[in-house]
Amino acid sequence: MKIGKIFSVFAVALLVVSCNQNGAQNKPLNTAADSLSYAIGMDVARNVSATFDEEFDHDLFYQGYKNVVDSADVKIDKNLVQGIIQTYMQKKQQEMAEKQQAEAAKKAEEQFGELKAAGEKLMAENISKEGVQTTESGLQYIVLEEGNGEKPTASDRVKVHYHGTLFDGTVFDSSVDRGEPTTFGVGQVIKGWTEGLQLMSVGSKYKFFIPQELAYGHQQRGQHIKPFTPLVFEVELLEIVK
Repeated sequence: MKIGKIFSVFAVALLVVSCNQNGAQNKPLNTAADSLSYAIGMDVARNVSATFDEEFDHDLFYQGYKNVVDSADVKIDKNLVQGIIQTYMQKKQQEMAEKQQAEAAKKAEEQFGELKAAGEKLMAENISKEGVQTTESGLQYIVLEEGNGEKPTASDRVKVHYHGTLFDGTVFDSSVDRGEPTTFGVGQVIKGWTEGLQLMSVGSKYKFFIPQELAYGHQQRGQHIKPFTPLVFEVELLEIVK
């Protein structure tokens, strides 16, 4: 449930609780308005249960409502209420996203396990090639030209020329072929790029061999980049964009 919707649920739920505290749960459904009121209560209960599971304390919900209505001392500063709800909802959304990512990765590995093994073999064999250096994360690179300019940070924007291929030489993206460099944030690209660019000085040209976990992982990107595919980039760092 989105944050905006949960606020609406709470607003309606307060009306339901008000009735509930006065014994309305024993009223018969005599009119269409009675049925509507009861149906809204059912809908609120379903949404709250689906959103909070066992974490939601109904007694404290009632208590919070009554304290405000009765102008009694409340346990939480009213200025903090929305922040508490937003923090909780953001946490739940993050947990759900991570769960979905893990499930997607597991499914992809079952389907593309051979591709993953083949990519790992290519990266392992590449380590022994002349000039290849390896970082702690597993990023491999060769210095083609070493510049003498400033090195970018993760918060910088840079202008680069690049040529991206698979290990077999298949080109999937190339600013060089387009004849126009590109500009982007160092921290807004795949992990292998973010790490690799920070190794370079302006004026440098490096060749990166990026393992799948620092590239797109279990995701397929376009026609050529299959799940778990390691990538190769020749990158020329032209400038740090101020």
